[in-house]
Amino acid sequence: MRYWLMKSEPEECSIDDLARAPKKSTAWFGVRNYLARNYMRDQMQLGDRVLFYHSSCEVPGIAGIAEVSKLAYPDETQFDKKSKYFDPKATRENPRWVHVDVKLVKKTRLVPLSELRTYPQLAKMQLLQRGNRLSITPVDPAEWKFIEKIL
Repeated sequence: MRYWLMKSEPEECSIDDLARAPKKSTAWFGVRNYLARNYMRDQMQLGDRVLFYHSSCEVPGIAGIAEVSKLAYPDETQFDKKSKYFDPKATRENPRWVHVDVKLVKKTRLVPLSELRTYPQLAKMQLLQRGNRLSITPVDPAEWKFIEKIL
């Protein structure tokens, strides 16, 4: 099993939206970064655990735990000319973008980014590195274990 941190803007999809979703599962669509896409396409496996992270909001932070519930498949928004995620270079024969589905495991207290920065055990966490903007990052098993204790 691998561990991930996946960022979502709460206005787009929040932990509460995931809790209300049918079967508490939803597609993690709209990723338009090749490294994040490759993580989903090449490395994520069913049952991998995910830190659900609220970003681009008043108090960014970890809001819950989810798990990968469906392996990577083409993101339909890349074909929709009305979508902000439309990609004119993508074709059905050669899709450029994929997504996975994630399922809610549990909503947790919000652990703000500012709090995460205070723990020496998380000093090397990719989320906390200067300049990190990726929407999906791997989480080291030791970091995961520590975060589980503070949730």
